[in-house]
Amino acid sequence: MNKKPQLQDRFLTLLVYGSVISVSWVLFLVLFDICVTGGGSLNLEFLFSEPTSAGRTGGIAPILMSTLFILLITMMVSLPLGLGSAILLSEFSSEEKLFGRLVRRSLDVLAGVPSICFGLFGNAFFCKRLGLGFSILSGGLTLACMVLPILIRSTEEGFRSVPKEYRLSAAALGLSRISTLWHLLLPAAIPGFLVGFVLGVGRALAETAALIFTSGYVDRFPRSLMDSGRALSIHIYDLSMNISGGDENAYRSAFVLVVLLLVINFSASWVSERWLKRKIVLS
Repeated sequence: MNKKPQLQDRFLTLLVYGSVISVSWVLFLVLFDICVTGGGSLNLEFLFSEPTSAGRTGGIAPILMSTLFILLITMMVSLPLGLGSAILLSEFSSEEKLFGRLVRRSLDVLAGVPSICFGLFGNAFFCKRLGLGFSILSGGLTLACMVLPILIRSTEEGFRSVPKEYRLSAAALGLSRISTLWHLLLPAAIPGFLVGFVLGVGRALAETAALIFTSGYVDRFPRSLMDSGRALSIHIYDLSMNISGGDENAYRSAFVLVVLLLVINFSASWVSERWLKRKIVLS
């Protein structure tokens, strides 16, 4: 009996498990450091007070509000555009057509563009060309441009993963294109859409370079979307790199950022599951 295939299988199995354990261990170390150092000294006063002494003392209330506003603008712009573009590419443009190939290739290129390039584009177009200046609105629109390629491609793959029998059955029953999309294809493509949403939120929350050139550094409460606002990621960078004695508040802010990301991810999963169950019951 030839034992070579068995040895190869065991080697590949160990390699896969080793890779998973290595990645998980690095993630555990990072989260452990942030939770122990930042979470241990966190209190409500830090969340609801303004920063003082350049952020060395005080809290992150205005920074947190600016971050949520930027994220809200990003999602309000990118989600409908991303969903509509994914439907266009998956349902109305085949992979053989020149238009579809060009759009997909462009999205793949944009997904790999460094964030600093998006920041320079946002500064030139939104801040200067459109006259929005350094503002929360400019930052949110710039992040929407960054999130769209990932969101569109993930959602498109979700639609393409739906079996063709769904579409053929809907056509045989005489359902319209809109009814087929809403009642059959969209519920089945929710996992892909959710993956794009989670990746987009993660990139938007963790972004620093693009927001430096668009939303700015101001750490006061924003009075409108046209005000400059400091995002949480910029605040962490500034405290750790430019402010002596700001490491403690930087760790606290990083812990809040991680918790915020986890809450949004779990909330998105919960909403999608509830929506899917409701669609199944109504169907």
